[in-house]
Amino acid sequence: MQKIKSLMARQGLKSPQESMADLSPVENLRIPSKEELRELREKPIDPQAEQEIIDSIEEVYFSNDSFDMVQHELEKLPPELNLQELEEYRDKLKRQQSAVSKKVADLILEKQPTYVKELERVTALQTNLQLAAVICTNARRQLSVAKDGFTEASLGLLANQRRRQLLTGLLKSLRTIKTLQRTDVRLSEMLEEEDYPGAIQLCLECQKAASTFKHYSCISELNSKLQDTLEQIEEQLDVALSKTCKHFDVQHYTKVQLAYTLLGKTQTAMDQLHMHFTQAIHNTVFQVVLGYVELCAGNADTKFQKMQYKDLCTHITPDSYIPCLTDLCKALWEVMLSYHRTMQWHEEHDKKEASPTSDSDESVVDRSYVKKKLEHGLTRIWQDVQLKVKAYILGTDMSNFKYDDFIVVLDIISRLMQVGEEFCSSKSEVLQESIKRQSVNYFKNYHRARLEELRMFLENETWELCPVKSNFNIAQLHEFKFMGQCRSPSISPSRQAASSTSPAQEELSLFQQYLQQGNPFEMHTEHKEEETEDVLASNGYESDELEKSVYQDYDSDSDVPEELKQDYVDEQTGDAPLKSVSRETIRSKKKSDYNLNKINMLILTNTTLNVIRLVGKYMQMMNILKPIAFDVIHCVSQLFDYYLYAVYTFFGRNDMYESSGLGLISSRLRTTLNRIQESLIDVEATSENSGVHGPTEDRKEKVPSPHLSQLVVLTNSGTLYGLAQRVVATESLVFLAEQFESLQSHLDAMMPAAKKPFLQQFYSQTVSTASELRKPIYWIVAAKAIDYEQMLLLMAGVKWDVREIMSQHNVYVDVLLKEFEQFNKRLGDVSRHVRIPLPVSNVLWEHCIRLANRTLVEGYGNVKKCSNEGRALMQLDFQQFLMKLEKLTDLRPIPDKEFVETYIKAYYLTENDMEQFIKNHREYSMKQLANLVNVCLGSHINKKARQKLLAAIDDIDRPKR
Repeated sequence: MQKIKSLMARQGLKSPQESMADLSPVENLRIPSKEELRELREKPIDPQAEQEIIDSIEEVYFSNDSFDMVQHELEKLPPELNLQELEEYRDKLKRQQSAVSKKVADLILEKQPTYVKELERVTALQTNLQLAAVICTNARRQLSVAKDGFTEASLGLLANQRRRQLLTGLLKSLRTIKTLQRTDVRLSEMLEEEDYPGAIQLCLECQKAASTFKHYSCISELNSKLQDTLEQIEEQLDVALSKTCKHFDVQHYTKVQLAYTLLGKTQTAMDQLHMHFTQAIHNTVFQVVLGYVELCAGNADTKFQKMQYKDLCTHITPDSYIPCLTDLCKALWEVMLSYHRTMQWHEEHDKKEASPTSDSDESVVDRSYVKKKLEHGLTRIWQDVQLKVKAYILGTDMSNFKYDDFIVVLDIISRLMQVGEEFCSSKSEVLQESIKRQSVNYFKNYHRARLEELRMFLENETWELCPVKSNFNIAQLHEFKFMGQCRSPSISPSRQAASSTSPAQEELSLFQQYLQQGNPFEMHTEHKEEETEDVLASNGYESDELEKSVYQDYDSDSDVPEELKQDYVDEQTGDAPLKSVSRETIRSKKKSDYNLNKINMLILTNTTLNVIRLVGKYMQMMNILKPIAFDVIHCVSQLFDYYLYAVYTFFGRNDMYESSGLGLISSRLRTTLNRIQESLIDVEATSENSGVHGPTEDRKEKVPSPHLSQLVVLTNSGTLYGLAQRVVATESLVFLAEQFESLQSHLDAMMPAAKKPFLQQFYSQTVSTASELRKPIYWIVAAKAIDYEQMLLLMAGVKWDVREIMSQHNVYVDVLLKEFEQFNKRLGDVSRHVRIPLPVSNVLWEHCIRLANRTLVEGYGNVKKCSNEGRALMQLDFQQFLMKLEKLTDLRPIPDKEFVETYIKAYYLTENDMEQFIKNHREYSMKQLANLVNVCLGSHINKKARQKLLAAIDDIDRPKR
């Protein structure tokens, strides 16, 4: 390549770029001559072939003007040169150059007319420019003359005047700037006066003025200072807003809201307000609890300040629990009251501002935002309150609290839930769940202790009368005061007390009552006065004078008309326990009601009164806390169950019931007793030899069976086998059942709907069976009070196969009547100590007469031989017995009278009638029926007929076996 370049230099040749550089622009754009054009046109070249040659040219040739074509081609040469190849390549380049030249020539020829026309325009333009240069030269010369003659003299005056005006404006601006610099002192004064709207208004005006003079360098510093002042005002405004969370003041809050309105930050203020309320709740509860914890801890080094609130609550002592809870609720009430008053302020403000003409779209949006934010905040704030109180409630184990203290806690929480309902219509699920957990835990331990206490009471009970006044009512007991104050079970006791003292306020909500002053949680300390109960009688009598008058009336009214007797005997309800008795009623009573010396004295024991008090406490707990109502009512039923089971175990359990055939224990009562024994009585603890060993968990819920006190003697015939104690025990149970009946509507109202069948079943199958215990308990007395065995022996010695009609009854009748007279006398002796109500005396007499009549039938069934005259003697004896007996008792009709008469009359039956008699009268024993066949029909029928009748008797008896 170097050789080629040196060869070109010797021949004086130049590269294409160098050749082009030597040409002037005109030469570069030289138009080919006519001869060249003709020569190019004369060369016949196919246009398509020409285009192909042009397309074959490398792209690099069309890139830019600085391209060195020679250098490019030389660099492409191979290291070893071949002359033939070079010549061929040179010919190719020539063809390409020729094609490009021809193409350029064609284009030049095509554009030549346009080129000529443009060249003419350029020449015309050059001429015009020369003319313009002459005009400018003349104008400049004339301006120089005007400047010297007019501008420097006349316009100088105008310039000085303008300068004077500018300096006057500057002086005014400087005075304004001086005033602006002094405004910070006034702003500080206004902030101290808490005139936030005025301070903001002044600051905004200053900022507006400062923006007018922002071109002065001193103003930029003042502007930043005003901005700092405005931020400081916003900070103080935020502090002022936070103060409204605990103590709302209308004037103060109005200033704050007006200030935020001036700033255009109404929505921001509402967001900040809710944040402050949340913070206020946290700070308030923490400070209250911290104060009590540090007070109780004394000089302890524990850093309580750094503890979490939840952990802090676990350090509250039982003694300070209620005062701290009260203060906690008081403080939270203040926060919620402030929020309530804040909402009231906005509602009233919206009414004043809500004129359609003056409202802008922005103010409408702001008011709508504030309203929604406040409504949403109700639930959020109440949720925060619930969570804080929940942490406090669950932070202490209350299972060992005293009952009254726990009731106070429930009452406070109930009042707080009432506040929540009025605050945001909340059901307070969080509080209910937490207090339910504590209540279930507390009540389980409390009830277990009360059952053990009841067992101890029953085992130490001597079944003596507890002297209460005749007008005693359970509503007089402290435990039932909440029922007398308000019949609505949905209101807490403290609120009931408040509503009873001021009926006019019943319709007012707590927020209306305590809007301006007071606190709903202050009542627990104000109304803690002890009231005295006036339910006990001094000596068991209402008055000595009334007692004497009763005895006088009793002595003078020995003969009472039959109609009055019948009316009184038919009354099976006994005396109404909660109503006073008139003298007329007392006079109308007959000897069978052994209670005249005690008038209408109620029969109950100390244990009964304690059970009633317990029921009142349980109901009070239900009244305050609905979620555990079913658990409490279930425990209430266990109190009654255990009392009933104890009375039955002490006085009514006897193995002779079944053999008596008197149906003393109904199937319903037996089912109830079995249920109580299985569900409530710990048999394993009661009997070491028992084969029943239930799980430990089940045994925790059970109580050992009580044992009768050794001081109670039931084997002494002189006291009618402890009749006084039996009457007190049984009738106290009946009295307890009556009190339960009177409370049914209240319990039903507290019971959840799904659990009401349990309550109905408890009343229908347990409470209503209390009076049924009279039969088995008093039957034991009736069975032992009269010597029925002696009567059987006397009857066995009577000769019944006499041949003549006897006019004199047998001795056994007199002996039996004497026994009844003795029984009547001893009954009177017992009644001097304990009133025997009419239903009790009726049951006693019924049992005695029923046993006597069955003994008579048994004696008649033991007769070996009997004549018709002997049958008549049986009738005579029985009629004599009835006649004398009716003078001793008012009981009508005489029990089992038909039982004896039917049996005696059966002696007169024929063979066919006897067979029918056997089928229809299954109440008689097999022995008694067989005696009728053998003694009455023995001599009148053959052996086969007798065997047939005996077989019929055996068929009747077989199912029994």
